[in-house]
Amino acid sequence: MTEQATWQIRVTGVVQGVGYRPFVYKLARERQLAGWVRNDPEGVLIEASGFESVLRLFSEELASKAPELARVDSVVTLGRSAGRSEATGFDIVHSEHTGAKVALVPADTHVCADCLAELRDPADHRYRYPFINCTNCGPRYSIIRALPYDRSQTTMHSFVMCERCDREYRDPMSRRFHAQPNACADCGPRLFLADRQGTVIEGEDALRRCARELTAGRVAAIKSVGGFHLAVDARNAESVALLRERKRRDSKPFAVMVRDLATAHRIVELSAAEEAVLSSPARPILLARKRSGTVPENVAPRNPNLGLMLPSAPHHHLLLDESGLDTVVMTSGNLSGYPIAYRNQDALGQLFEIADVILYHDREIEIRVDDSVVRLSAHPELDGPLLTFLRRARGYAPYPVEVGRPLTPLVAYGAELKTTVALSAGSRVFLSQHIGDLKNDETFASHRKTAAHLASLYDLRPAAGVYDMHPQFRTSSSHEGIGEPGEPVFVQHHHAHMAACMAENRLTGQAIGVVFDGAGYGTDGAIWGGEFLVGGFDKVERATHLRRLALIGGDRAVHEPIRTAVSVAVDTFGDIDTAVKAFPALGRLEQERRQVYSTMRARGINSPEVSSMGRLFDAVAALLDICSYAEYEAQGPIELEGLLERNLDMADGYEFDYTTTEVDFRPVIRAIAEDLAADLPLPEISRRFHSSVVTMVRRRCHDISRRTGIRRVVLSGGVFLNEFLQINCLTTLTRDDFEVHTHRQVPPNDGGLALGQLLVADYRHTIGNGRPG
Repeated sequence: MTEQATWQIRVTGVVQGVGYRPFVYKLARERQLAGWVRNDPEGVLIEASGFESVLRLFSEELASKAPELARVDSVVTLGRSAGRSEATGFDIVHSEHTGAKVALVPADTHVCADCLAELRDPADHRYRYPFINCTNCGPRYSIIRALPYDRSQTTMHSFVMCERCDREYRDPMSRRFHAQPNACADCGPRLFLADRQGTVIEGEDALRRCARELTAGRVAAIKSVGGFHLAVDARNAESVALLRERKRRDSKPFAVMVRDLATAHRIVELSAAEEAVLSSPARPILLARKRSGTVPENVAPRNPNLGLMLPSAPHHHLLLDESGLDTVVMTSGNLSGYPIAYRNQDALGQLFEIADVILYHDREIEIRVDDSVVRLSAHPELDGPLLTFLRRARGYAPYPVEVGRPLTPLVAYGAELKTTVALSAGSRVFLSQHIGDLKNDETFASHRKTAAHLASLYDLRPAAGVYDMHPQFRTSSSHEGIGEPGEPVFVQHHHAHMAACMAENRLTGQAIGVVFDGAGYGTDGAIWGGEFLVGGFDKVERATHLRRLALIGGDRAVHEPIRTAVSVAVDTFGDIDTAVKAFPALGRLEQERRQVYSTMRARGINSPEVSSMGRLFDAVAALLDICSYAEYEAQGPIELEGLLERNLDMADGYEFDYTTTEVDFRPVIRAIAEDLAADLPLPEISRRFHSSVVTMVRRRCHDISRRTGIRRVVLSGGVFLNEFLQINCLTTLTRDDFEVHTHRQVPPNDGGLALGQLLVADYRHTIGNGRPG
């Protein structure tokens, strides 16, 4: 046998709060090793003594046999010394609080199978306890105040464990060893319910009252892991309509929580890969194809998908069991335009405008975390299903994106919509959870708090703040950072989109960036949004773009796509009367309004010109009478794509005009009018339009490649949340031997923008300080 030795081993990654130290303890004892393991700000540090061959095996198993919730980035032997240490056993020692904070904060996770079994076992002392958890599950990021992840540094610090819980907490062989939210009914958080009359009840009575209200068709606000939800019986169309009326949300699809996978299969079509995502520890909302007639149409009107999630907290399971309901709408608990409520006092002060009762608890949420939303796409030419984030939050944030090279310490603040914050440390970019649209003081304050919270967790001191170029964005105009000393850095919107896709795919060098979105401030002071860029992190050139269209009424046109429809139709046909003959939807406008819009466009009155692919989709949806007035962002494009029923087959598309430096959409609009006059069904027109955009992307990429020699393409921007465009552009260009990259770790929309901003700013900072880029 080999000689004995003592190794000191460093493990990094998500290795705190996930049962990693008990795992190491048990593994070391099985291998008859002596020494110790502890948490510190860098991760987990181990000293182990034993035979060299056993230490090598032990070191390998630290990654290969890690607990389910752990994410091991590296296992590095820091030092070796001959001989065995003086230790006679293996211990878990106290956490070390000094040093650089690089250990990863674990995300909030679902209820594990073991805890769920105890929750439903009448013989268990945690039977029906709504806050059951262990080292393998439960709240994490939403309750953390500082690292290392110890109970004293979470919102559980005020709950003193009873003798039984404390014994479990200190027992290395227990599943609850150092489970920081560990508690039971004798010592932990409690449920409460308040109604509109001011009555407050608690415990089982609160849970049962909430269940009765739901089954009676009323609206409940429910405090979950990262904030409040608003809930109604998803099979009761009248209840759904009541929630829509009170929330003032007529059309935007609601997410639905189902009791279990069997229920999910009854109401949506689920592949094995989709089932795995839905039931993963992150418990995201998954967009899955609806089965006809299984839930009322008003849950997700004019949409082939249903946003589905499984219970993520113990009281979700109890509530669905108690009520007898297997399908419950669970939508964000907020007033229109505001972020989700996460403090009890805010919920009790605001949500009775919508809810009949509020179910809450006394475990504080340190930082609000909304639900993640994902989609899984399948295609015969893809190398497995493609996961796309529409919103990255609970279960995934704040896990970092590894970019593969050291970065300057910076903080990037995103844009104005679907905002996130990004901070760099080493080769990692910590991307925050979805924060939302910075339209009001509360969301703006949440934006700043999230940045400060992340910086504090990792003891980061950004050298500069990075902002969007748009002078009217609230973040850009205020420069209200978190104390970074350097001059602010401004990055063009679409360059940031392109850089985000390059960063998460660890690309270097040059690429063709196809960046389609609603709007972004261009380097020429105009609004861009249908862009073909060439370049890299250092700089980009605008190779070509979509023909500009006039946005009649400015931002009003975003909410009233009929204005953009008038603009595009008049641009195509020359005058409003001819446009009305081509598109009957325009005839539904009062004649006076038609003339006003036409005159505003002709004279350039509050009608800025934009090269926006998102606005072109708006216009086509309005011209086809699908959506003339949008309740939520991209409603028209979403409903236009919805006509395709998630069938990704291409059709013979319409032809854009390529004779100028722009991509001219007017021939497409004329051809759509001809198909409409010939009574071609709307789904077929939609498929032809979508296919024409794919073909246009292919042709433009070939043109640019011939000129530049570049064969790499990245697809980014919110329009690429359109599954048909994303998958067909990806597969068509790949078929043509392009190297094609799309988003897989962050959303293609503005939710991923901060990542790209940070990478572009880092390149400038690196070059400015004389270091190679």
